[in-house]
This record gives sequence, C-alpha cells and structure tokens, in this order.
Amino acid sequence: MKLPLPPRIAYPLSFLSGLLYWLAFPGIDIWPVSFVALVPLFVALAGQRPKQGWWLGWTAGFGMTITGFYWLSYTLKVFSGFPMPLCWLFQAILCGYQAGRIGLFGWLATRGEQRGWGRGLTLSLGFAASELLFPLLFPWFYAATVHQLPPLVQLAELGGPIAVSLVLLAFNYALAELVLARLQRRAPNKRALLAAAAPILAAVYGFIRIPMVDARSAAADKVEVGLVQANMSLMGKRKNKREGLDRHLRLTKELKQQAPLDLVVWSETSVMSAVLETDAEQALRQQFTRSLGVPALFGSVLVRPVEDAREYVLFNSALLTDKKGALLGRLDKQYLLAFGEYLPFGETFPILYEWSPHTGHFKAGDEHVKPLRLGDHEIAVVICYEDVLPSFVNRLVAHGEPELLANLTNDAWFGDSTEPWIHLALAKFRAVEQRKFFVRSTNSGVSAFIDPVGRVISNTETFEEAAQHATLRWLKGKTPYTLWGDAPWWLASAASVLFAFRRRAVPPVGVVAVAPSEPSPAPDVTGAAVPPSPDPGPSGSESAVKPTAGRAVAKIPKPRDS
Repeated sequence: MKLPLPPRIAYPLSFLSGLLYWLAFPGIDIWPVSFVALVPLFVALAGQRPKQGWWLGWTAGFGMTITGFYWLSYTLKVFSGFPMPLCWLFQAILCGYQAGRIGLFGWLATRGEQRGWGRGLTLSLGFAASELLFPLLFPWFYAATVHQLPPLVQLAELGGPIAVSLVLLAFNYALAELVLARLQRRAPNKRALLAAAAPILAAVYGFIRIPMVDARSAAADKVEVGLVQANMSLMGKRKNKREGLDRHLRLTKELKQQAPLDLVVWSETSVMSAVLETDAEQALRQQFTRSLGVPALFGSVLVRPVEDAREYVLFNSALLTDKKGALLGRLDKQYLLAFGEYLPFGETFPILYEWSPHTGHFKAGDEHVKPLRLGDHEIAVVICYEDVLPSFVNRLVAHGEPELLANLTNDAWFGDSTEPWIHLALAKFRAVEQRKFFVRSTNSGVSAFIDPVGRVISNTETFEEAAQHATLRWLKGKTPYTLWGDAPWWLASAASVLFAFRRRAVPPVGVVAVAPSEPSPAPDVTGAAVPPSPDPGPSGSESAVKPTAGRAVAKIPKPRDS
C-alpha cells in the first residue's frame, strides 16, 4: 500500500488513537493500551502533508478529550446554570481547543519529516514540544497512563512527566514501524525497532532507584500527619459555612484520638468565612485554631479592600498555624480559574466586574509564594490544580528547602466522575519528581498520602466523609529535575520548531563528494580519427558534444547509481 494513507483510512485511524488514549488514561486505567494507543495515529501521519498532519492529530485529540473529559458538561452546568444542550456545545468547543495539543504534534512531526528529518526524531521532538508548549485549561500528560506502574515513572526525577511520555512514545513508534513496513512490503528499519527497548530500560532504572529511595526514606525523621475530607457540597459550603467548619473539627478530634499528630491538613477553602487579611490571625484563633491542639494546614478566604470598581479582592489561601493557634505562614493560590475566580484583564479594567457581577474577585498571590515553615521543617504547599503543573511545583521547591509536599483542593465541581482520579494520577508525579512524601486533602475526594516513588499509601473514596492518618518522613534534598526543570524539553521544542522550517541538507542520491585534485594535462589526440557527429535529438538540441577542429573529444561516462 502506498503512503500516505488516503483520508478515508487515515482519519478513522487517528480517531481510534484518541479512543485508545482515553481507555489507557486514568479513570478507565487500562494501562497496557498506552503501549499501542499511538500506533494508529503514527501510521496515519506517515508521509502526510503538514496541513493533514495537523487535522489528523486534532482528530485524535478530539477523540481523547470528548470522551476523557466527559465531565466538563456537568461542570459547565454547575458554573453557568445553562441548559444541558448548550453545555454540551460548550464542552465540544473546549474539547476542540484542547485537541489542538495533539494537532500541534501532528503538524510538527509531519512538517519536520517533510523537510528531511527522520521520522522517529520528529515524532519525539514534536510530542515533547506539544506537551510543553500548548496552553491547556485542564493540563494532562500521556505519562499519566502508567501512573500505576512505579518502575516506569521513576524517570520523572530526571525529566518530569514528559520523559515518561517519550518512553511510551518510543514503544508505539517501534510498533508503528512494523505496521508501516508490512504495508509497504519492505524490511523494517532496525534502528526504529530498537526504540521498543525504551520501556525495558526505564523499568530497569526504576527497579534500581526504588529500593534506594525507600532506604533513604526509612532513615529520615518521621512526621505523623492526618488529613480530613469533610465532603461538603458546593452549595452547602456557601450556605452553611459553620457546618463545614464543624465537620473538620469533629473529624480532626477523631484523628487525635487515634494517634498523636504532628500536623493535620484540611482541604481548599475549608474555612469559608472570609476575613480581612490584616485580621486573619486574631479572627481565626477566636474561631478554632486556639483550641485545635495540633498544628494545622488549612484553606481560607482572605479579603483585601481596593479602591476601584471591584471594591475588594479575595485570596484563595493556605494558612499554617502551630499547636497554640499562632499563624506561622500563608501561601496564596497562583493559578486562578479564568471567568470563575477572576476575569482576565479585570485588574487593568475593573469596570469588567460591574458587567459580570457573579465572577469571583480573586487575585493571584504575589508575595506569599515560598514554602511554609513548621518548626525546623518546610512544607511546599499547592492549591487546587497547581499540583498538576510540574514546572510550578519545581519553582516553589526551588524557593527553599521543603521536606514535604501538600495539596489542598476541592474537586466537587466535577461531580462523582473520573476527574478526581485523573487529578490524583497526575499529582502523583510530583512526589517522584521532588522525592518527597505528598499529602493531598480534598473536600470530596480523592484525598491521599503518596510516597516518594509515587505509590499511594492510602486514599479515600469520592463523596464520603473521611479522616486518615499516616506516618510520613521529612525528606530534604533536590533532584535533577528540581535543578534543571524543563530545560531539556525547551531545547527539544526549539529543535522541533527549527526542523519544521529548515530543510535538512542531504546530498543527491549517487553523488559522492571527492576532494579536488590537480588537473592532469589533456592527452594529445591530434590526428586521431574523429567520429561523425550524431543527428540532433527530437528537441533539436544535439545529443553529443561537437568535436573541435583537429582534436577528438572523449565522452564522459555517466556515473553509476549507488
């Protein structure tokens, strides 16, 4: 069969890749599919023009997002109150945009291949670039498909989730080469088949590193940590703020009765009553921190008056208090949800808030962006979906010497769907990247304790009241990924873009470069017989060089094909 494949075959193959991607992704979690999910797309892309490459990639991306993010329609309904048909339309538009990530990959891969760069190289660089560069409302990585396989995810300490994604891509590429060789009736490219060894090498690395990290963890100082999942409904949190606080206090009391605690962690905005940021410590001590009897990390809403049309701004904050209720530190959420928590350009044009009075007045943190200190130890705290952003967590860790990771979030917006499990799977990679224990407290699940190799120590279910306790460890130190972050992937992305616009210099087939040499004198052929000149060709041009007077001309042999 000739390549490229016709659209009637290529597009169904691409959509099939999207469906397989969804089956392998967290929530469905048929992880073996991740080793073959990209094969149909790679076959469909082979030999295609860049425009077709974009649309084939987009088709795969849409197939993945429209199924994997099915819960968006519920979220849009909760946020907007629009009729469900309209929410389905908005879901399709949003999924169409997010599908652009794989569309970008398809364009970069086919454009680079068209300009003479190797298929395996352009696929790898294009995939890394698409996972790094394309802006997403709900970020994800292909690596999450193997979150249940600790040996494979240990590479995250070297290159984050993209390193793991490329391991899976390599195996898919090798299988796609076998398929393409069969279609073209040729022998497979042996170098391409070597890519199938990537998961084996990654697993060997993982099996070596896991016992090393476990031994280091066992030797570190213990910390007894509890988490609370109050399971307040979205409207219940707002209508009955005292009920939410009472649930947290009751569940914390139960934890203290089970074991002594060094720290208890509550979820995002677990204390819903907004207080002025200047009065926060005194107001919260009067409410509960003074009588809690244990250091606590909890979510709160702080208020700052401003002199513009907004009148005030809010901060989605994490506060840390000691055993006596004194405020030890504060961290404000950096990545806010557009149109839900804030209006884009609202600070520049405050009048926008008069036009959209129901949009939140939250402001991204500006001063409080470093780890929080509890005694002699530091805790790197992230809020909401910040824990799925590896580069952000990396920057936060770089601001100090944190020994524990903590996430406060509320996934009740997405209903009882696969989203909380997707969130957990993506977040697990932060523990491996930073080699830290990780505690996640969510309002409605999934709350969890995660160890430094990405294993879940324990977790709650969704939409249940729960309180759990675990013995974690304070772990100091930086990993290679902490030090260089995504720098390798920025270089890979730059190379992918360069290859998309610069043609590879390849010498013509059969031409061999020869070093110049001194010309030898022409032989004296004066008086030799001169052959008759042949008739001109059909075009009227002569097909042989005319002889010069008194001198025979030797014909130059044509070079043989090599």
